[in-house]
Amino acid sequence: MLTSIADGIMCCLIGKTPNTVGPGDSVESGDGYSFVEVKPGRVLRVKHTLPARQPEAGPEDPRPERGVVHCKRKITIYRSGQLVLENLGQAVRAELLHGQNGPVESRGTAELEVLDVAASARPAATPRQCRKRKLKKIIHVDCKKQITSCKGTHSDVVLFFVHGVGGSLDIWKEQLDFFTKLGYEVVAPDLAGHGASSAPQIAAAYTFYALAEDMRAVFKRYAKKRNILVGHSYGVSFCTFLAHEYPDLVHKVIMINGGGPTALQPSLCSIFNMPTGVLHCLSPCLAWSFLKAGFARQGAKEKQLLKEGNAFNVSSFVLRAMMSGQYWPEGDEVYHAELTVPVLLVHGMHDKFVPVEEDQRMAEILLIAFLKVIDEGSHMVMLECPETVNTLLHEFLLWEPETPAGEGPAAAKK
Repeated sequence: MLTSIADGIMCCLIGKTPNTVGPGDSVESGDGYSFVEVKPGRVLRVKHTLPARQPEAGPEDPRPERGVVHCKRKITIYRSGQLVLENLGQAVRAELLHGQNGPVESRGTAELEVLDVAASARPAATPRQCRKRKLKKIIHVDCKKQITSCKGTHSDVVLFFVHGVGGSLDIWKEQLDFFTKLGYEVVAPDLAGHGASSAPQIAAAYTFYALAEDMRAVFKRYAKKRNILVGHSYGVSFCTFLAHEYPDLVHKVIMINGGGPTALQPSLCSIFNMPTGVLHCLSPCLAWSFLKAGFARQGAKEKQLLKEGNAFNVSSFVLRAMMSGQYWPEGDEVYHAELTVPVLLVHGMHDKFVPVEEDQRMAEILLIAFLKVIDEGSHMVMLECPETVNTLLHEFLLWEPETPAGEGPAAAKK
């Protein structure tokens, strides 16, 4: 998965030092924030909101087959690295999601459906070509998933929001407020070294595996029966990890500007190989260029977002350690192809760090997914276009596939 440089650079190169907390702060607070000690001396700030819910107007649909989808796929891997996907289960379709002011343009994948990459993306191989290819491995995915509508009145639904490099849980302010008012339980952590979480001064504390275990601890602490994961940029990798590890608990996943389904490799950008002091001195000079790269427009609103230290506050040491620690060889195309959870891909069209082709490839690899492109947004689309993003996310939460019910089948035909 392509990890964006924008997360780690925008605003975090201003030279501010992060807030820190100690193990003694591992307690619930009265303002909705908690300080969770995921391991001795490693404390994360977590925003956890559990709103008071009104009783539901009526009981949920009692049909046991409601929203049931048969996920069946054959993944063939050849020694040359070629990946062939054969989707054998039922197709899943849905109405197009709409933004507040009408349809939001879709590119690549316009509907929720099973994608046949073997038939649509690759030319048919001749018998001779098939004989030349050396088979490496075949993986079979065969399960049934019940994908149901998730409303704010449902007490078994939790939304998790995971930010990327250089950000904090504050980048989700508009989304947290929106879904809390709708009655959803929301959880948003600060990654280690970000926001108000503790910042260990050792590079090993910021590897993908160390951060993934932090997210596992947070997930296990707050997870309920149906959990929806929302990730941005690098945060998408942790959502993918959790969805793969807990397929029965992760109900839906939303990936915002996450990029393609490729294994993570440490950044080779020379700027991160500079001495910390040099990087710190360059921060004021580079801030404006990264602001222009991270946002579609450079107006007063974007300048204010850059100046707000709550949303972007990380030291140059943490930034370098995060970028060099992005090593996750398991997270390749096969890893993503095995996922059976429905995925919504949201992409800001003006994103200069994650090309739309990356998210299009992700949509091709995932079993149940569709891509939505927002023309007015860029890498920080959730900050630039909060109303559109909130609408897309909410409609996806409410979506459930049509399945046979009643007197006859109601499943949509391909």
